[in-house]
Amino acid sequence: MNGVSRRHLLAMAATATVAGAGMAHAADDVLARVKKAGVLKVGTETYFAPFDFLKDGKATGLNYDIFAGIAEALGVKLEWIDLPWEGVLPGLESGKFDMVAGPATITKARMERYRFSPPIAEATVALLKRADDKTINKPADIAGKVVASGKATAQLAQLQAFGATLKPAPTIREFPDFTTAYADMAAGRVVAVANSLPNIAYYATQQPGRFAVVLPAFGQKSYFGFIGRKDPEYASLMDAIDAAILKMRADGRLAAAQKKWFGQTFDTPEKVTDPAV
Repeated sequence: MNGVSRRHLLAMAATATVAGAGMAHAADDVLARVKKAGVLKVGTETYFAPFDFLKDGKATGLNYDIFAGIAEALGVKLEWIDLPWEGVLPGLESGKFDMVAGPATITKARMERYRFSPPIAEATVALLKRADDKTINKPADIAGKVVASGKATAQLAQLQAFGATLKPAPTIREFPDFTTAYADMAAGRVVAVANSLPNIAYYATQQPGRFAVVLPAFGQKSYFGFIGRKDPEYASLMDAIDAAILKMRADGRLAAAQKKWFGQTFDTPEKVTDPAV
């Protein structure tokens, strides 16, 4: 084979390789796949009011309002997949769904592994107690007592860190969901539950006179966001979701949804780059 022919064949092979890689990338592009299917699959846990919960047997909450806007922007329908929180992130990684509604606290550790949407609410952690419990008037009063939080949550991690600073340290119980933790608190099996301030404030207003928020919040200032994968093929989907949320933020729909579900709005940044937690 002469040099010209060999160079010609090598050039053809290189071109074919590049073209093949381009076709594979296009085939792997998640936004294109979602739009072609006409469905965005969203993983969540429906026990995290007022973000995501059941009312009269129907799933509702802030997440549903925001994702309705996302679906409209993408021109697709939503398919919700409900499972316990500890299975949500593994489900995202295994490809059971395209996105996690959650939402989840934006933390340094999670940002190393996942890509977050723009913040949709504040997530600073505080304590909820029974309103008639006069022994807990500030966060440090849980020292030596039995308290609770949700399994595999950032709220649990912050409670554990805070508890380690108290003497004696509280006994911390982990629950599969916050609804179960609240039930145990109502029954007197735990004295307080650590969750995000927006969640417990909402829960307290739903049952006035029965539960109360312990102030000030003991957690670091933090925010909630929706979670996606960092893989290159997911970048286009996450870019589109970010753009949809930022548009809702700019035109007031995000603030209106916050007001609807929390009775207040939150001053959240467009993006979190260096979480406090």
